[in-house]
Amino acid sequence: MPVYTYTTLNDPLSLGANTIARDINSTGQIAGTYVNNGGSHGFLLSGGTYSTLDDPLATNGTFAQGINASGQIVGYYQDAAAIMHGFLYNPNGGTFTTLDDPSGTAATTTASGINATGQIVGSFFMGGKSHGFLLTNGLYATLDDPLGIGGTFAQGINASGQIVGYYLDANGNLHGFLFCGGNFPPLDDTMAVSGI
Repeated sequence: MPVYTYTTLNDPLSLGANTIARDINSTGQIAGTYVNNGGSHGFLLSGGTYSTLDDPLATNGTFAQGINASGQIVGYYQDAAAIMHGFLYNPNGGTFTTLDDPSGTAATTTASGINATGQIVGSFFMGGKSHGFLLTNGLYATLDDPLGIGGTFAQGINASGQIVGYYLDANGNLHGFLFCGGNFPPLDDTMAVSGI
């Protein structure tokens, strides 16, 4: 029987127990978000050292969601009007690039995952619901699960370009999906209780 070790992660700048680890790359770097009196801040934990990641355009918080092997981080920030904008953080130079899917209304875009080749997945809002997207070499492609009547949310992508996420059906139930080869096979756990 394997022995597992759990390590608590609390950014030293967080207020109490308000640290959320969102992703880890192959070198052990971790990206996430912490909260303190100054609001929500992204963080990078690398080699035992926490670094704060605040998008310079953020006035209502920065939320780091995904990290790849090169240390590039994606997430979203909120502006003064509480509108969400996706971002890409490049550790070489420490630059932030805003990612707003051009199909979205009110520029509501969140980036959730990035793979080793720099492909990014996330979601944008349009027509009363969320739609998944894939960003490759500056081009956005919409990813809508055909069963996602209530919306589609792309969350992660691997080196092969396989995408995972979830959608909401007509009854508001959540279902996982795997997108590969142009198909959306469902990922419902047979032990799951509907609506939970």
